[in-house]
Amino acid sequence: MQVHRLRRRGLLAASLLAAAAGPLPSGPLRLLLGFPAGSGPDVLARLVAEGLKPALPAGVVVDNRPGAAGLIAAQEAAHAAPADGSVLLLGEVGQLAMAPSTYARLPYDPARDFAPVAALAAADFAFVVPAGLPARDLDAWIGWANGQAQLSLGTFGAGTPGHFGAAMLAAASGLAAEPVHFRATGDAMGAVLNGTVQGMFATVAVVAPHVAAGRLAALAVTGPERAPLLPAVPTLAELGRPALGFSAWFGLVAPAAVPGPVLAAAEAAVLRAMAEPGLGARLREAGFRPMPMGRVEFAAMMQAERARWAEVVRATGFRAIE
Repeated sequence: MQVHRLRRRGLLAASLLAAAAGPLPSGPLRLLLGFPAGSGPDVLARLVAEGLKPALPAGVVVDNRPGAAGLIAAQEAAHAAPADGSVLLLGEVGQLAMAPSTYARLPYDPARDFAPVAALAAADFAFVVPAGLPARDLDAWIGWANGQAQLSLGTFGAGTPGHFGAAMLAAASGLAAEPVHFRATGDAMGAVLNGTVQGMFATVAVVAPHVAAGRLAALAVTGPERAPLLPAVPTLAELGRPALGFSAWFGLVAPAAVPGPVLAAAEAAVLRAMAEPGLGARLREAGFRPMPMGRVEFAAMMQAERARWAEVVRATGFRAIE
């Protein structure tokens, strides 16, 4: 994604929409989030809530509803009533793009039950390996990995971006790698730190302290540009593998029945907030890449992402979660 181009578009969209947008709800905005307090998405939600204060004097309440990989919060948001814009979902790639392919039965339809409001930001990943391995770049690691009798790649759970990122890397590199799925972040990080698994995709914010301390080696980042927290680590595109790039992106969606003028007002408010340099700086400090988009661009991106991940899931032979 070309972040600067998208930011300019966001500023223009906000100025054009401000005059035409309808009224926002007078009461507090409830922002549903499918992840626990203190998690990365929770940090994003609270930063965005703070940025929206000028447009929403009644405030924004971040309502954490963790569980079922975010599906509980998404289901509640999809069917929230009244559909007046007072309830939004801060959704992410798993809930809005991957879930139709990774779950056999989904309690909502991302394309039918939600109306896009605005994209917010992305969390890019880094491919990290134990610091003691005899490989200091991605090509060297692939060569080393191809010589191993057994190769394990860690993930933060089956059906997650990191899982499919590892599967794409293995397939593109001819590796016979066994995925090892962990439920807890600490367990996954412990496994790659002690060499139980020989590689893993994890968000830049999670791995950066370990890389700085020399406990992990970061061989590539998955975003379109180098990560400020890991400026010396090349992107997959720089390494000649642009098709393997991916991120965990986040955006605001509303129940599909919310009226168009209310969606336009919410879109304008979000784009104005995202255009503030202070919010962008805080997002980058937290490990996010600001990625503001209006409703039309966000809808197109979600459609493209659903198609892309559906193909990735099919190629891996992943069996949908019941």
